[in-house]
Amino acid sequence: MVEFTYEGRKATSPAVRAAAGDTTAREGVPRRQPAREPTAHTYARALPVVPVRARGMTIEGADGRRYLDCLSGGGTLALGHNHPVVLEAIRKVIDSGAPLHVPDLATPVKDAFVTELFRTLPPGLADRAHVRFCGPAGTDAVATALRLVRAATGRTGVLAFTGAHPAPAGGSPDATRAAPSDAQTTLLPYPQDYRCPFGIGGERGAELAARWTETVLGGPATGVPLPAGMILEPVQGDGGVLPAPDAWLRRIRRLTADRSVPLIVDETLTGVGRTGAFWAVEHSGVTPDAMVLSAAIGGSLPLTVVVHRDDLDDRAPGAGTFPGNQLAMAAGTAVLGHVRENGLAAHAAGLGARMLDRLRTLAGELACVGEVRGRGLMIGIELVDPEGGDDGSDRGTTGPGPAVAPDGTAGGRPRPAAPGLAAAVRRECLRRGLIIDLSGPCASVVRLLPPLTTTDEQAGVVLDRLADALQTAARDRFAHRRTEQPRHPHHAPPRPAGGTEPPG
Repeated sequence: MVEFTYEGRKATSPAVRAAAGDTTAREGVPRRQPAREPTAHTYARALPVVPVRARGMTIEGADGRRYLDCLSGGGTLALGHNHPVVLEAIRKVIDSGAPLHVPDLATPVKDAFVTELFRTLPPGLADRAHVRFCGPAGTDAVATALRLVRAATGRTGVLAFTGAHPAPAGGSPDATRAAPSDAQTTLLPYPQDYRCPFGIGGERGAELAARWTETVLGGPATGVPLPAGMILEPVQGDGGVLPAPDAWLRRIRRLTADRSVPLIVDETLTGVGRTGAFWAVEHSGVTPDAMVLSAAIGGSLPLTVVVHRDDLDDRAPGAGTFPGNQLAMAAGTAVLGHVRENGLAAHAAGLGARMLDRLRTLAGELACVGEVRGRGLMIGIELVDPEGGDDGSDRGTTGPGPAVAPDGTAGGRPRPAAPGLAAAVRRECLRRGLIIDLSGPCASVVRLLPPLTTTDEQAGVVLDRLADALQTAARDRFAHRRTEQPRHPHHAPPRPAGGTEPPG
């Protein structure tokens, strides 16, 4: 075996040779992974890419191809890959000789992170907030938040919403998995338009969802004891990119406050400017009792915290093994400061609105697009079977309907979800050098989570490639039926080569 050195070491193992740039070693990576890791690693199965370099929105694979990344680590990369301010913050801690891991001791790095975090919080919470560091996963933060409200109220039950993040196969939200076996989680309807749980949509559908919640909060007479707390997402991500109506969220806050039920807002997928406000709950002007923060809060490194009202502090010992890694806190401080100082939340709001406008125009031209929705740079495109038939693979729920048209009128019963088409669109996007995600109960919603640093030029390329992939996948998917006719004349943009250099 020919040996060479990499950072002073003999590169004889496949891992070291791959890191050093050995193409032969890299080619074996996707073959070895399925034999060593569980099939639950769905990203690896759906996206056969071996990243070797990344910067901003661009990923370079081991095969030399370049991709525009609209997955962003599931929303973790607010500034994209390897942003200079993040790398500088990490290097500074490493070069300082500071410990990289300590228990919950006070350190200058932690103090700087908490100070910057408190600058960004909604005023009503920041004025009397405590912060608690959790394990490295968002589930750890949810479990911590639920433990806090149970200890504070002396109650055990939890109110959560259908479609919550993350949603296991059984449909139960994270609150169910984090709860003790003897604690009950009551699931409530989450308002939406296209597949309204009451078949109405719009303001009337949201009103019925609020009334349902009010009834459940009525006390023992309803059969549901007053809960320890309620947890919700201001925009459901894994549920299919469903923004909560602002008026509904304000109503929910009043209902919980009047009954002394702590409200926990899960900002794992929506925080740090993603939706066009620094925290998505700010769109409605609601101040929660606790916020679960993960993903982007760590600046690409694992970090989760719960920010809560000081009177919810249970003062119980046992912070766990990872109560805030020093490198993650330094990276998180850099991201929070950069987003705040450069107005990136406002940029996300403007760019997201322009992308939604263009996608809605596309939706009017393709019958396979059921609805386009989102907030800021958290965008979802729900794909449906345009003829309402079943080709053997697109077996999605139709929902109670009727759907609501953009003008607020009833738009007819929604078409069946098309997960097979969505999977085909993801493959076609990958062929064009675009990485996207799928979400929703049937994995039929194309989800875009581009970095907050995305430029208009990059967004245009993303939408060109996505439009081309949609048209190709729909044509191929339904070729055995009658040819899908656009509702309006449309010319697909030229298909960019997947290996070309993306803008920026």
